[in-house]
Amino acid sequence: MATKVDVAPGAHPGQTISAGEEKFERIRKTVGFFLAPALFLLFYYMPIAGLSPAAHNLAAIFVFTVTLWITEAVPIPIAAILGPILTVIFGVTTAKEAFAAFADPTIMLFLGGFILAEAMAVQGLDRRFALGILSLSAVKGNAYRILFAFGAIITFLSMWLSNTATAAMMYPIGLGVLGAIANVKAEDAGKSKFGTGMMLMVAYTASIGGIGTPIGSPPNLIGLASMEKILKVKIPFVQWMEVTVPIMIIMFIFLYFYISRTSPPPAKDASGSNDYISEQKKAMGSWTRGQINALLAFLVAVALWVYPGILAIIEGTKGPNYVHFASTFPESVVALLAASLLFVLPTNWKKREFTITAKQALNIDWGTLLLFGGGIALGDLMFKTGLAKAVGNGLVSLTGADSLISITALAIFISVLLTETTSNTAAATMVVPIVIAIATQAQVSPIPPALGATLAASMAFMLPVSTPPNAIVYGSGLVPVTKMIKTGFWLDFFAYFIILIGVLTLPKLVGLM
Repeated sequence: MATKVDVAPGAHPGQTISAGEEKFERIRKTVGFFLAPALFLLFYYMPIAGLSPAAHNLAAIFVFTVTLWITEAVPIPIAAILGPILTVIFGVTTAKEAFAAFADPTIMLFLGGFILAEAMAVQGLDRRFALGILSLSAVKGNAYRILFAFGAIITFLSMWLSNTATAAMMYPIGLGVLGAIANVKAEDAGKSKFGTGMMLMVAYTASIGGIGTPIGSPPNLIGLASMEKILKVKIPFVQWMEVTVPIMIIMFIFLYFYISRTSPPPAKDASGSNDYISEQKKAMGSWTRGQINALLAFLVAVALWVYPGILAIIEGTKGPNYVHFASTFPESVVALLAASLLFVLPTNWKKREFTITAKQALNIDWGTLLLFGGGIALGDLMFKTGLAKAVGNGLVSLTGADSLISITALAIFISVLLTETTSNTAAATMVVPIVIAIATQAQVSPIPPALGATLAASMAFMLPVSTPPNAIVYGSGLVPVTKMIKTGFWLDFFAYFIILIGVLTLPKLVGLM
């Protein structure tokens, strides 16, 4: 699942930052610590025509929260909690309404997904899958095929697991393969083009894969929740994948060809990596009971998520079987049901040991869940108070964007720009409700702009601090920051246009418009 660990950049695993970057981060946080309350007071006391008192107060709270998100003056999840707290204190809403978002079904969907991902990591199922693919006769022995398979594995895993966990797991495997192929070491930073390319493949595919499923990345569920709450449009699991998987595949193919041309291997022959991969696979031993149980729970979840889509194809979304199944097994219930299986499927019945323990389950990324809840709360209130409509009208007047294409293009641009400097969830929270309001005001379909902003929030490729996978591979010493910026720029550039074309065409083809 391509989710950001929304903590200070200096806390990202594997990251090594220079003294200059450390100084910049300290200045950024210090500025934000004082700028956020100053902007709050400015907006709170500044007359803003056309806003109700609740919307006016919410505007001040929103600017305060966004400033904390961008500068990371406090941990981003804490800033997300402060937002709903302040909405209660300043009379925007009630405590019951403000905190209801933290128990939203989409939160439960992510909670179940996180526990499933944690069990797969604890049991080593993800690593077994990766090594199994790399050891296939169609892959091993050829550096180009290894690069392609390596990226494809990460893309697939990140559809279901955290982008940070996926990158952290595949990063040492990638280093091992590099060492076997070309004896690449960290002290040779920047000297090995293929080493740089392999590391960038780890970081970028971990983010690209996240758009493939609703649970792949927090922005996906932010977008889905916003469309369901504001537009009363529910996008089923399979229908989401019908729109996003083609975009994901095209992004991956572009990335592979770009890296294989700009960071080619020293030689096509990579037979030197065969022994390393075989040794790693052998060290894992045979399938364990825990791995089988984790795979079973995962397959149950996927089957129940996909089945309504199959029913929709057969009888339509108004068919009796589809309506019954969708209401009985919504995605959130399926996620928690599958996660619950992990606590009852035994690995050693005599010792009463099960696939995952409560202590292990508590290791999931609670910060992202808090950020997600705060984002839903603020996004919902922006519409209820009329703030989103007012901001939307202002942006239409400022930019002149009043057509479906121009609004969607603007939504994607803003989202890409924001996600390079702040949390992907925060970026989606800021942009999605506003672009829905802009589209509604312009009387065009809000679905393409909302989808565009949602998907673009995962396109953080240019900076080590843009997303944890970038930070992890930057810490390897094999990725010069200039190379990351250059490659990330072209990937952002391509992503902008492929997302724009995709969200303007694919929703029509799958019946969303």
